[in-house]
Amino acid sequence: MTTTDPAADAAADTAAPGLVPPDIVRCAYLDLVVTDLAASRKFYVDVLGLVVTEEDDQEIYLRPLEEFIHHNLVLRKGPVAAAAAFAFRVRTPSDVDRAEQWFAARGCRTERREHGFVKGIGDAVRVIDPLGFPYEFFFAVEHVERLAWRYDLYTPGALVRLDHFNQVTPDVPKGRAYLEELGFRVTEDIKDDQGITYAAWLRRKDTVHDTALTGGDGPRLHHIAFSTHEQHNIIAICDKLGALRMSDVIERGPGRHGVSNAFYLYVRDPDGHRVEIYTQDYYTGDPDNPVVTWDVHDNQRRDWWGNPVVPSWYTDASLVLDLDGNPQPVVQRTDASELAVTVGADGFSYTRRDDQEEGFKLGNSV
Repeated sequence: MTTTDPAADAAADTAAPGLVPPDIVRCAYLDLVVTDLAASRKFYVDVLGLVVTEEDDQEIYLRPLEEFIHHNLVLRKGPVAAAAAFAFRVRTPSDVDRAEQWFAARGCRTERREHGFVKGIGDAVRVIDPLGFPYEFFFAVEHVERLAWRYDLYTPGALVRLDHFNQVTPDVPKGRAYLEELGFRVTEDIKDDQGITYAAWLRRKDTVHDTALTGGDGPRLHHIAFSTHEQHNIIAICDKLGALRMSDVIERGPGRHGVSNAFYLYVRDPDGHRVEIYTQDYYTGDPDNPVVTWDVHDNQRRDWWGNPVVPSWYTDASLVLDLDGNPQPVVQRTDASELAVTVGADGFSYTRRDDQEEGFKLGNSV
C-alpha cells in the first residue's frame, strides 16, 4: 500500500465546456427490486432492524436509526431482482437542473419527474450514466423522525446510517475519470505493476467512499452498505443470525478491510442482493487528503486479517435496470480480473509475494 497527494482538482469538463456538474452531497438511497416482498421485509426489518417509514403491498421504504430523510432503501416488488436506481442527494434544487444538463450533454439518456420517482422524494432526474448505471439526483425530500435518541429502539446490532454503494464495471479507469469529472474524489485504489486498475473508492461526504468501482462484468450492483457505531454491533448481528439459524446468509467476514480500514460483514438477502455492514473507517475531508494505492498482489488489501475472500464475492452481483425497467446487458471485463490475478492469495492466512513481506509502505504511488 502506498499513499500520494491527489490531483489538484477533477479533470476539466472537456465533453461539455462551461457546464458545471451538480454539487453532490452524499449517496442517499438505493431503489431495489425484489421478487418476494414478504421475504425481503423479514430480512431487512426483522433481521437487520431497518425502520419502516411506510409500506404497501408493492413497496417498502426503509431507513436506519439516525436518518432524517424519508428512506435510504426502497424495496419494490418486481419480476427480476435488480437495482433500479443509485440515488444521490444534491445541495440545492438547481443542482437537479445541473445534473440533467451535465448528463444530457454527454449523450446520456435522462428522465425528469417533478414529483419524484418514489414516495418521499420531490423533483428528481434519473440518468443512464456513461457506465450504464441508473443514477438519480434529487434535493427535495420529506423529512421523518430521526431516531438517534430513541434508545428504546436500539438493538445490539443497530444499523445507524447508509454508508455507500459498490458498483461492478468492466472499465474502472473510465468510471474513475468520469466520476472525478462529476466531482467525486478518489480515496483509495488497487493497481498492479502494469498499471491495470482493479478497483477505486470515491467520495463526496468526508468518509472513504459514497460509491466504489469494482472491476468485473457489468454494469451490476455489488453491494449496498449500512454503518453501525462499533465492531461489537457487527458481532451481535452474527450472533443473531446464528440464533435464527440463518448463518448461511453470511458470505464473508466478519473481518477487517485493508482498503478503508473498516470492520465489515457481508450478507446476502433472499434474492442474493449483497449487503455490507460496515464500521470505523476514517476521515477524508481535507483538500490534500492522500490517495492510498494498494498492490493487487498484497493479500491484506481486501482482508487485513481473516479468511480468504470467497470467489462469489468477485463473481456474483445484481443486475441493474435501464430507465424503462429492463435489465441492462452485462458486458464482460477484458482486463485481468482481481479473482484471476489473486486466486488463492486473498486472506491473512496466505503468504505474501516475497517483495511484499515488509507489509505496506508510505511513499510514492505505484
